[in-house]
Amino acid sequence: MTITDFRAPLPPSAGIDLDSPAIPFTRLVRVELRKLVDTRASFWLTASIGLISATIMVAMLIANRNTPENLDLGEFFGIMNIPTAIILPVLAILLVTGEWSQRTALTTFTIEPRRERIIGAKLATAMIAAVAAVALALILGVIGNGIAAVAYGDPAGAWELGSAGFVNSFVIQAFGLLLGFGFAALILNTPGAIVAYFALPTALSVLSELVPWFKENLGQWVDCTLTQMPFQSNEWASGGEWARLLVSAVVWVAIPLGLGVVRVMRSEIK
Repeated sequence: MTITDFRAPLPPSAGIDLDSPAIPFTRLVRVELRKLVDTRASFWLTASIGLISATIMVAMLIANRNTPENLDLGEFFGIMNIPTAIILPVLAILLVTGEWSQRTALTTFTIEPRRERIIGAKLATAMIAAVAAVALALILGVIGNGIAAVAYGDPAGAWELGSAGFVNSFVIQAFGLLLGFGFAALILNTPGAIVAYFALPTALSVLSELVPWFKENLGQWVDCTLTQMPFQSNEWASGGEWARLLVSAVVWVAIPLGLGVVRVMRSEIK
């Protein structure tokens, strides 16, 4: 009986080709975009955006039937951004935590072991989702405004919409998506990240309401509900309002996201 020497070198055909080209980043982004909507939970969350938006549109048309002058494209566009601003961050959380809760991280990081490229692809996907959310809100706003113009006539159905509205809407969508993304990367658990995303900013907003001193001073810089208010209109925000938003972004987005990226890079995959 002979003993096989397991230390013998593998034949050249069984080795790893270190000169093979890396997976294109655009392909990684396409994969992450598919992950964003192809699970059961993400599908129904995406479908709920359309259902909620349609319900809000009908409610606006009915509630303003006696005051049609309140119905214009800017109003519809602003309101249609609300469902996406609430639901899309949850999709971003699922995009990150799904790799760990569904135990697919091992497969993902085996195919592409450079984790920073996967994180970058997920971040790019979140930004694409923010742009898509603004586009969807515009499409729904045009539909709602068109219905108002046909149903009520003048003065309903005005079509004026400045570029400030688009910029502000993208800022709100991107802030929420990155906020959810950061908590997801930091916690790596779907329920925990969702609870943190909704509970922590809400708790700080409650504190602002209960403690006037905090709201008038520190809250103006760290309460993201307050710092985002100037961007919920169709007017350009001032330099001070941008500064307060950036400070709150450092607290709520940059710090959790930075710590979360470090955790993803160093976490052991089981």
